[in-house]
Amino acid sequence: MFELLSPLLAEAFTLWGSPTTWLEVAGFVLSVWMVLCNMRVNPLAWPLAIVSSLLYALLFANSKLYGEASLQLFFVVVAGWGWWQWLRGRDADGTALKVHRMTHRQVATVAALTLAAWPALAAALARFTDSDVPWLDALPTVGSIAGQFLLGRKLIENWPVWLAVNVVSLGLFSVKALWLTVALYAVFAVLSLAGWRSWMKIEGHVDAAH
Repeated sequence: MFELLSPLLAEAFTLWGSPTTWLEVAGFVLSVWMVLCNMRVNPLAWPLAIVSSLLYALLFANSKLYGEASLQLFFVVVAGWGWWQWLRGRDADGTALKVHRMTHRQVATVAALTLAAWPALAAALARFTDSDVPWLDALPTVGSIAGQFLLGRKLIENWPVWLAVNVVSLGLFSVKALWLTVALYAVFAVLSLAGWRSWMKIEGHVDAAH
């Protein structure tokens, strides 16, 4: 497969002493565009998520980051669900899905499930793959799964989850010398804060309207 995609895996330029591929460049551009659309609650974010996730799945598999690669394929599936949710989804009261918050019980449940999944995935990566960073790979992977489902349901708490995922990912991708992706996740961390603030304002306007 990688031989067929060799043009995308060709070096575009060198960044901090490490080669940066055209695949990484394309993933970077589409991913930033996707997050900007998420901040504006624009459904275009979801098809952008599908394409960028496919690109990053190839990039991460080529770097032996199998947890992250598998996560990107999962994102493709969930993006279809999220796209439907944003276009046709409903709140519990039957009204069109809108930006809203989780209950304290929901927050505790998501946190507990995420923390329980982390060692399970790390153990699987350590046993069944040649990953050299199974624990560091597993943590942002399980966090991203939680964040993606929260985003699909327009829950404000998706943004602090993404902030934590992005910070951990900075270390992961630094270990692998994927420097453009490190820069991307630094941008993501900043955009997570901006998105969090933007969605809180949107929720305030929705509440004021009611």
